[in-house]
Amino acid sequence: MTKTAYGKVAVLLGGTSNEREVSLKSGKAVLTALKNKGIDAHAVDVGKDIIDVLRNGKFDRAFIILHGRGGEDGVIQALLEMLEIPYTGSGVLGSALSMDKVRSKEVWKGFGLPTLPFEMLHAMSDFAAVAGRIGFPMAVKASHEGSSIGTYKVNDVAQLQKAYTDASQFDSDVFVEPWVVGKEYTVAILGDNALPVIRMETPRTFYDFEAKYQSNDTKYHCPSGLSDEDEFLMKDIATKAFRAVGAYGWGRVDIMCDSQGRPWLLENNTAPGMTDHSLVPMAAKVAGMEFDDLVVRILDTSVKG
Repeated sequence: MTKTAYGKVAVLLGGTSNEREVSLKSGKAVLTALKNKGIDAHAVDVGKDIIDVLRNGKFDRAFIILHGRGGEDGVIQALLEMLEIPYTGSGVLGSALSMDKVRSKEVWKGFGLPTLPFEMLHAMSDFAAVAGRIGFPMAVKASHEGSSIGTYKVNDVAQLQKAYTDASQFDSDVFVEPWVVGKEYTVAILGDNALPVIRMETPRTFYDFEAKYQSNDTKYHCPSGLSDEDEFLMKDIATKAFRAVGAYGWGRVDIMCDSQGRPWLLENNTAPGMTDHSLVPMAAKVAGMEFDDLVVRILDTSVKG
């Protein structure tokens, strides 16, 4: 598309989720890239007045770089559908399913894709019995949060109870699954292609919020160190997982490999970070794509059909 064919672009950033600050950084980088390419882009910090802002702004399309609730869960996508404004990334269904870790796991299981066994937790759960079935260590996770918010590693029943209480502050849906000891990978999806696999390495307990966005001691390996065959397999699993939940356009799939080298799907991201610590730009660069060009390629996903 020509620069003028995109029209007036709203870069939707900020929002009200727990990932607001990351979204502001991502949005600033995206806005700069679009302007560098001569595209008429405008930052829009999403608040309760977003309907009026979009209507009065007479935008031709939207670049969604909102992270977490309100941005990746189908809410803003549904609003844009009603306003008939084309937007980047996945639609309502793919966004909503991807944001819900439990439903994603159920879909993946139905497709025969590798995902860890899990149990839902409740205030009245028999935590000792859950521990007996799942085993320690285990991960307690808030189902609808991203960036590892509301995720805890636990090693005994007392920690399990506390982790449930802490996670339930973020989400009414909390689940537990085995803690995988191994290597963590991520696969960026752009259009119909999977970009080079990245392996993350952190001295922290796991690749948590600080390791993702604040720490300078996290290491990223791209090439990933996998054999050509294993890299192909991981890309194939990620692509199938992405499509299984109805996602399209662009995104990122996170995968753990256990000590035996078996891959386990963790989660799907439909509006990943685009900061200086972010993984999609890193993979794109290894594939020979500079940041500004990547942003335009993502903007192209707003042209559906």
